[in-house]
Amino acid sequence: MNLDRRALLKATGQLAIFAGLSSQAGWAAPLASYPFTLGIASGDPAPDGFVLWTRLAPRPLEPGSGMPMKVVAVQWQVAEDSAFTRIVRSGEAAARPELGHSVHIEVAGLQPSRPYWYRFVAGADMSPAGTVRTAPAPGAPVDRVRIGLAGCQNYAAGYFTAYRHLAEESDLDAIFHYGDYIYEGGADSGCPKINGKPACVRLHDGDELYSLDAYRRRYALYKLDSDLQAAHRAAAFLSTYDDHEVDNNWAGAWDQDGTPPEIFLLRRYAAMQAWYENMPVRRAQLPAAGQIQMFRRIDYGDLLRVHLLDTRQYRTDQPCEPQEKTACRPATNRSSVQIIGTAQEKWLGQGMSPAFRWNLLAQQVMVMPFTYPGTRAAGTANLDSWNGYPEARARLIASIQARRLSNVVIATGDVHKHHAGVLPSRPDDLSSAPVATEFVGSSISSGGDGSDMPTGWDRALADNPHTKLVSDRRGYQLFDIGRKEWRTDVIAVDRVSTHDGARRTIASFVTVPERPGLELG
Repeated sequence: MNLDRRALLKATGQLAIFAGLSSQAGWAAPLASYPFTLGIASGDPAPDGFVLWTRLAPRPLEPGSGMPMKVVAVQWQVAEDSAFTRIVRSGEAAARPELGHSVHIEVAGLQPSRPYWYRFVAGADMSPAGTVRTAPAPGAPVDRVRIGLAGCQNYAAGYFTAYRHLAEESDLDAIFHYGDYIYEGGADSGCPKINGKPACVRLHDGDELYSLDAYRRRYALYKLDSDLQAAHRAAAFLSTYDDHEVDNNWAGAWDQDGTPPEIFLLRRYAAMQAWYENMPVRRAQLPAAGQIQMFRRIDYGDLLRVHLLDTRQYRTDQPCEPQEKTACRPATNRSSVQIIGTAQEKWLGQGMSPAFRWNLLAQQVMVMPFTYPGTRAAGTANLDSWNGYPEARARLIASIQARRLSNVVIATGDVHKHHAGVLPSRPDDLSSAPVATEFVGSSISSGGDGSDMPTGWDRALADNPHTKLVSDRRGYQLFDIGRKEWRTDVIAVDRVSTHDGARRTIASFVTVPERPGLELG
């Protein structure tokens, strides 16, 4: 919506939000055109507030996004109603060129456990409105929390129709995004193949990403998608990253190509800055000294503690597979193998608590052992997952057992397939007593249209008796979390090659806090 300044002031009735413009920012530098092309977002709810995000980009795919290389003022409003007749918080933020003209507003002083509406103003332009719900008060008795599980959205592989359906789901408290928000490859990377040739639904812009400007443009390309914007407007995101925000299968200071670590870290620094600029996260996640403090917690009263984990930044390199000799970890020093690092392991152990009805480990790569037919050599494990880090997985199992927790649920992505199963107490014995329940989300688009059962996977469930689901359909999952049970609905979109993919529920599971496991819902 474009308005002249006089009409905007009259429409909002909030002259105070335009006060205090600095000499560096304000009306003196009108923007070239509508600046909210990349949408708006909220994230990381607290009992008294949340994060609000936008990034000014009148010409989003050009260098500099069409913005002047100066600080620009952005006004924001939070209201108790969708018509913005009861505005309860407002202010002004600086959109700085050093951060790609993104803004991150940490709103506080609000009431717990209720919805709010928000919007932004820059120059004579107003953003659309979004809605976000604050978390319950600390320790408050809570009967229900509803969280979506989504990620792995390759632009070239298909449309983001699943996000449109997710945005229409009722009563969402948040959406956990497990990573792969962008893909870093060239124009046709990730495209489905027909007769061995790429069958792209749409193309990435340019070559593989290495520079900060290139990562910024790739985020802009993805954020222009109207379905993704709708999901952001619908609920707070709990944002994490996996590998494709930087480079496929990166691990700590190593990439998959054997680049010297001191050189790869330059790319990683640029990628992490771009991730921060484009995610609704707090200032605590601003990169510093080449690292991001990504792992953090979100609590929902006494019902749910969400542990958002980082399985990339602190891990040792993946182990070498057969025939591999370079750009991997030899099978030595096994006691020092890490996937979340010693500090994060300690933090997680200290934070998992029986004071909450449920503990959710929200992370990126599959924890439970799983044998993948048809990927790599038949019958081998995915060594980029916790399967490649069995010592770290054993420590996680021991930590859960030491606290006598039966209420741990793990949420995962990465593999572009829906799975549901349990983490056995002895991963070499799949029938051993489970210590946690795990739900693995498929992808928004990565992998293309997919099928109910992947070709060659007919024995996957028989070979993995601790699991109850394999589906190669694109989609998302819904966690309906109550005091007596946790219900997971697995949602599929029948195709992403066209924009009219239909939604259907392909499975539902129930688990209870007294014991890990799955029953059909």
